[in-house]
Amino acid sequence: MFKSFAIVGATGAVGRLIRQLLEERDFPYEKITFLASKRSAGTTLSFKGEDHEVKLLCPEVFDDIDLAIGSTPDDVAAEFCPWATERNCVVVDESGYWRMDPKVPLVVPEINPEAALQHEGIISSPNCSTTQMVLAMKPLHDAGKIRRVIVSTYQATSGAGVQGQADLLDGSQAFLEKKDYQYQAFDHRIAFNLIPQIGSHKQNGYTSEEMKMVYETQKIFGDDNIKVCPTCVRVPVENCHSESILVETEKKISVEEAKKLFAATPGITVFDDLNQGQYPMPSTCTDDDGVFIGRIREDLSCENGLAFWCVSDNLRKGAATNAVQIAELLIKSAAV
Repeated sequence: MFKSFAIVGATGAVGRLIRQLLEERDFPYEKITFLASKRSAGTTLSFKGEDHEVKLLCPEVFDDIDLAIGSTPDDVAAEFCPWATERNCVVVDESGYWRMDPKVPLVVPEINPEAALQHEGIISSPNCSTTQMVLAMKPLHDAGKIRRVIVSTYQATSGAGVQGQADLLDGSQAFLEKKDYQYQAFDHRIAFNLIPQIGSHKQNGYTSEEMKMVYETQKIFGDDNIKVCPTCVRVPVENCHSESILVETEKKISVEEAKKLFAATPGITVFDDLNQGQYPMPSTCTDDDGVFIGRIREDLSCENGLAFWCVSDNLRKGAATNAVQIAELLIKSAAV
């Protein structure tokens, strides 16, 4: 069923990582096409030892494509996804445009793989900060039913794209040299600073990034009763998002039980020894597909609360890897 495959936004930061993952994971296809805007169309990409010309993203290009992963801005995804589905091409979309559409499943394969198989042509991959949090929540929710989550994110500049990373590196150098620097990705200096706003004002003092974590979490678990209180902060770290998470469950879960539940969950690695100074950090978790958890402890403020620290590579599991896993899920299902 899925013989011809495409990457939309193939020349972008996440698109480049998707290409790398397809090679690493020996992704099955008979034909592959790389698509991009006018700015990049006509350039050449090397893939599996062969050169491929990047084609212009337009409606007709989907005539002979069965499956595509899209990594584009919201406005581009809003336009190209209907082009694809009208031509019977299934799209795994990484933008935020389709995530809350009731007809579009929002999927993390380790949590709700069945939802991907109920698609009507488009499947959404969640926001990077949501993805690592819900994967960490999954075993606790299954065991004790989570009712409330308080999460503070420490999000890397790579989440703002290539320019975000450039702003951190070039801005830091300029700051140390006491020179001026014009930031492009951020409204405030990110070098040696924290910015407690990611996204635009959305409602009741929360930002769009924070409300994504609320609504996406509820949709993925199919449970609107899960209450989420997020605070999203941009930090001067090049890659990997970190999160301080507090969950309150209906049934009490001990620290030891939580460690066992985390360790038994595919995609999660427990790294937790405070006495030895062992816990996940962005510097040790980058370039990895896993979600890393440490600092697991009982909450001191409520009876059924657990607090923990969670780190994951936002460009991999938070974006590229999750989308590739969804595509693999579709291919496997079609082959059964």
